Amino acid sequence: MVYFGMTETQVPTFLLQGIIYLGAAVLAVPISKRIGLGSVIGYLIAGILIGPWGLRLIDDVETVLHFSEFGVVMMLFLIGLELNLDKLWQLRLPIFATGGLQVVTSVLLVLLLGLVFKLDWRIALVAGMGVAMSSTAIAMQTMIERGELNQPAGQAVFSMLLFQDLAVIPLMLVLSLLVPQVGHSHFDWLSALKALGLVFTIVVGGDYVLRPVLRYIANTGLREVFIAFALFLIMGVALLMQLVGLSMALGAFLAGVLLADSEYRQELELDIEPFKGLLLGLFFIAVGMSVNIGLVWQQPLLIIGLALALVVVKVSLLYPLALMFKQSKLDALFFALVLSQIGEFAFVIFSTAEQLGVLNNQTTSILNAVVAISMLATPLIMLGYSWWIKHHLTQTDITKHDTFETQRPVIVAGFGRVGQVITRLLNGIGSPPTVIEFDANQLELSRRFGFKAYYGNIARPDVLIAAGIKNAHLLILAIDSHEDAMKTARYVRSHFPHVKILARTRNRTTAFDFMDLEIESVRETFLSSLELGELTLKELGYDSENAENLVAKFRKLDEHRLKESHPFRHDMKKMIAQSNQSRVDLSNILTQETHGNLNLNTDDNVPI
Repeated sequence: MVYFGMTETQVPTFLLQGIIYLGAAVLAVPISKRIGLGSVIGYLIAGILIGPWGLRLIDDVETVLHFSEFGVVMMLFLIGLELNLDKLWQLRLPIFATGGLQVVTSVLLVLLLGLVFKLDWRIALVAGMGVAMSSTAIAMQTMIERGELNQPAGQAVFSMLLFQDLAVIPLMLVLSLLVPQVGHSHFDWLSALKALGLVFTIVVGGDYVLRPVLRYIANTGLREVFIAFALFLIMGVALLMQLVGLSMALGAFLAGVLLADSEYRQELELDIEPFKGLLLGLFFIAVGMSVNIGLVWQQPLLIIGLALALVVVKVSLLYPLALMFKQSKLDALFFALVLSQIGEFAFVIFSTAEQLGVLNNQTTSILNAVVAISMLATPLIMLGYSWWIKHHLTQTDITKHDTFETQRPVIVAGFGRVGQVITRLLNGIGSPPTVIEFDANQLELSRRFGFKAYYGNIARPDVLIAAGIKNAHLLILAIDSHEDAMKTARYVRSHFPHVKILARTRNRTTAFDFMDLEIESVRETFLSSLELGELTLKELGYDSENAENLVAKFRKLDEHRLKESHPFRHDMKKMIAQSNQSRVDLSNILTQETHGNLNLNTDDNVPI
């Protein structure tokens, strides 16, 4: 065959494989999304089709799988950027208590079941170690697509996955002890101490090293160099973690956490996101390719039955565990189902066990097939969960208003703290809005208090259309997820430009994103902070009128500076200079106001 004047052997292998991966993804994923199966199962199906058991377009599955793991690594880095050490400390109970209990009980339960079925105890123990792991890639992608990552159940799932990454070293040490004469040279307590020392060095020293280096790189003004350093940072930390036997994803996550409070966080997110998306898709394709269809075809009852049985075992274990730690029934069910698959780290455990002589090749092949089938099952299980949720809600009084009233002029997306206040105000003036909420527990609570709301993900165009966006005058975005809010805003701006959009936003950085779309937003804590500041001034002896005027001047100056700094939001030097000038101006204005040297009714056109 000839490609642009070159024979097949002359076409670079990586180029040909890249075209195959991208083509398979472009064809399979949109179709999968279109029919409601989600992107993950689209990637998995694409992998099966092009893999050694499908069209045989790709043979070297293991190399692709290892390379594509960087997608998971980058995803954990981006998640780390959304946290900081304080928030991570707040999650210590679910991470160590729930996570530790889950790993230990999973291993012991599978070991016990193996002994009941007359398996060698070492094989049963290795299988238990694999079953205890869940797939970070599949679980996180599922939560991100469903908008659940920042919800209580999503945070619990994330904490569990984080502990599983931390459990890598202990599990590998236990595995090595099964064959002491072989394992001792590779896994010992010195390795564990090295691993702990590296984590300590990253956490303690990273904060003092990373920011100055990032500042130096940013000062070059070359975005491609900044992107190169970001990739170098992630891969470097991941490699160091792997060298001491820890999870690469854990290292990337720690690096992200250290930069969560950095002024470079937003730029890092924007630069890494495209690489993460592509590599994560490649990872799912590689998992699809790794499914040994021939082995499944030869022993379908054994492999599929074992995979489904282990999924049921994990759900049966995870559900009561979540209830034990005070999650609601719906959150507990979501938690159990999202983590029900066996994770990608099981491939590593089984491969290592085979090298140590604990497993033979046939057993390893069967267990790997079981892992892949369990991963394939997760998107289908979550589809069933979504159907059950909708059916369940429809059959109860929580969703007795399931048909949207499409003629209402206002749509409120999100019925949390902000959405509730806006809804009460609009109801009070006799203009009830259409309220859409994606959290089933929040929806149930709202209905109990007599509010009329609908279940749906506002980021989905079909939900927007069903809610009557064509006839709406105003859309209020009061949801937690900034990503979903931006996605919705862009879609409405593009397809329904007549609809006015107002948004709740977290801070100045996210406010800039809405300003890019010329959308007016309100920082969620800004006005309440001003009110608290006014009360503070009164407690310090200022009379009510003076305190109110001081706060009004402060608000006016801050909002003016916010708009003024928008054009150079990515220029840190200008941002710092403007911030310093703003402090000086604020001090001068409020000092004059306090001493009565400034007319309290200054014309609004006077620049401040």
